[in-house]
Amino acid sequence: MVTLRPLSPTVSVSAQLAPGDMPALAAAGFGRVISNRPDGEDPGQPSSAAMEAAARDAGLDFVWVPVSGLPGTDQVATVRATLADGVPTVMFCRSGMRSTAAWAMARRLEGADADTLRETAATAGYDLGRVPL
Repeated sequence: MVTLRPLSPTVSVSAQLAPGDMPALAAAGFGRVISNRPDGEDPGQPSSAAMEAAARDAGLDFVWVPVSGLPGTDQVATVRATLADGVPTVMFCRSGMRSTAAWAMARRLEGADADTLRETAATAGYDLGRVPL
C-alpha cells in the first residue's frame, strides 16, 4: 500500500491507489475512498469502475470526484458534503496534490484559516502556496 498522509483526524491523502489496497484501508479503519483522478489520465491506471468495485468489495464507500487541474466549485462542494459526516476517508489522485487542494478548499468554505490549511498541507508534503484559499 502507498503512504497515507493525514490532513485531519478523519482525512488522509495518497498518491494513486490500487484495487488491492482496499482491504488494507478497510482494516486500518477507513470507511470511504474519494478518487480525484480522471479516468485515462495515465496508461495502465485503474479505472474508477475497477477502483469502486474493489472498494465496495472491501466494505468501503467510494466517491468519484475527478479533478483536472485546480478543483472547481462543484468538485469542492461535493468533497465538502461527502466529508461532512466524519467517516474516516482516504482521498487520492496521481500524487495527492489535487486531493489535498480539494480538501483545503472545502475546509476553507467552512471557515478554516488559510494559513493553517497551508501549514497542514505542507506537513503532509504538499505545497498549497498557489492554491487560492
